[in-house]
Amino acid sequence: MVKIPLRTHLITEKDDIVEVVERYARRVAVPGDLIVIAESVVAIAQGRFVRPEDVKAGRLARFLCRFTKRHGSLTSPATMQLAMRDVGTWRILLAAAAGAVGRLLKLPGFFYRVAGMPAALIDDVAGTMPPYHAHIVLGPLEADKVAQDVAERMGVDTVIVDANDLGKVDVVGASRGVMRRLVRSLLIDNPAGNYEQQTPLTVIKDYRRVA
Repeated sequence: MVKIPLRTHLITEKDDIVEVVERYARRVAVPGDLIVIAESVVAIAQGRFVRPEDVKAGRLARFLCRFTKRHGSLTSPATMQLAMRDVGTWRILLAAAAGAVGRLLKLPGFFYRVAGMPAALIDDVAGTMPPYHAHIVLGPLEADKVAQDVAERMGVDTVIVDANDLGKVDVVGASRGVMRRLVRSLLIDNPAGNYEQQTPLTVIKDYRRVA
């Protein structure tokens, strides 16, 4: 199966992500293929980023961030405050309690199971490409709708994913009929690149034949 990363310009909040995909994928993607979009560029195009110094973190956020894992994104008061804003304070408190129980039982992941994907998608500073490496980038809004809008414009199945080089793949949004489990298995190698590669779009050829 051929996977084709597509290099784009630096996507900003001034871009319409559907138009961006059409511009770069129209000569490559055909019906039966799969268009894959990195969730961070969808969020950036939606203006979902903020400088940490512009976030007024409260006492609760400063307290809770002390108990998150060091490799996670909610380790700063600013990111925790934004998670509380997006997810809700009570849900974050419940997630923190679940995480504490999980640590006692040596079962990781309870915090994000309760907090949900919006909390898991938050990228702290240095979590994405320059110049947005100085910003906190939140997860995209209405990801299923965005994927469906792209699919209808292009006539090609579309997904929005959060993937890393450690083999972790989350399907954040998908157009109708896409097999999410299959997509996760196809993207274990994370062919996209959001940093110096600047290839946040990938086309997987003949996806429908495999599906």
